Amino acid sequence: MLCLLPMVASCQPPAPAPPAGVTAVRDLNYAGTEEPRQTLDLFVPKTPPAKPLPLVVFIHGGGWTNGSKNDTGAIYALINDGAFIGASLNYRLTDKGTFPIQIHDCKAAIRWLRAHAKDYGIDPQKISVFGISAGGHLASLLGTSGDVKEMEGTVGGNLDQSSRVSCVIDFCGPSDFPIFATQKSAIDPEKPGIITKLFGGPMSQHLDLARAASPVTYITKDDPPFLIIHGTKDPLVPYEQAVELNKLLHDAGVPATLLTGTDAGHVFFSAELVKDMRLFLDKHLVGGGGEIKDGPVAVK
Repeated sequence: MLCLLPMVASCQPPAPAPPAGVTAVRDLNYAGTEEPRQTLDLFVPKTPPAKPLPLVVFIHGGGWTNGSKNDTGAIYALINDGAFIGASLNYRLTDKGTFPIQIHDCKAAIRWLRAHAKDYGIDPQKISVFGISAGGHLASLLGTSGDVKEMEGTVGGNLDQSSRVSCVIDFCGPSDFPIFATQKSAIDPEKPGIITKLFGGPMSQHLDLARAASPVTYITKDDPPFLIIHGTKDPLVPYEQAVELNKLLHDAGVPATLLTGTDAGHVFFSAELVKDMRLFLDKHLVGGGGEIKDGPVAVK
């Protein structure tokens, strides 16, 4: 079960066994602290590969208030054939502080993974990120703010390493917080909830922070390719946010594809969708794969 929305602690699953042929290396500390939320798990082939492999980093959802690196069902589906090394990371939630500590942790994790790439057989030039819901937001922000000093932070050091990524899969993540106020959503950015926790109060009182947290703020022509996945009836993150992100990336000359779940809500899965995600990763991390065009995708 994937815990994608704010839920009670009982929703936190135990760490599931990785796919056959894969070894899990648990609770690697990427920040040099005793904070358990600043850890990640790696999933490496039991048989050492002949050459370094691309890495797919999963960022869990949970409305920045919950969730766990143990929510690995989605990442396992992408690495079960040994073509990639996988990672799943924790980051500090809003009970520990407001934005930008969440993105600072994610960037620290990418820098740590790049610094330790040789230790685990990772190709440091081929690191992708895949996030769902709040994790989709953080994955997108990693993609668009690669050289933005204000978003980098100093968590964990390794500041000689880049936090840029090779490609991004954004699954129903918010990309433009200020326009939440004008869109239909079950999330009211002015009332107590996940967005007010993220920014430390009603969004109208923290608009500078809301803009700083929005991936669309930083889009430039050198951003990595994006695969955006969103349902047209998402009750939390309006589908219009995915449409806007896709358009702005295209306008900047960034390769981007929007897969639409017709009548789908917040998060959905299908064999076709997993196949398209693998095609995207194969194309941008391995070379090959196939073309994926904007359009509908099966939702079950």
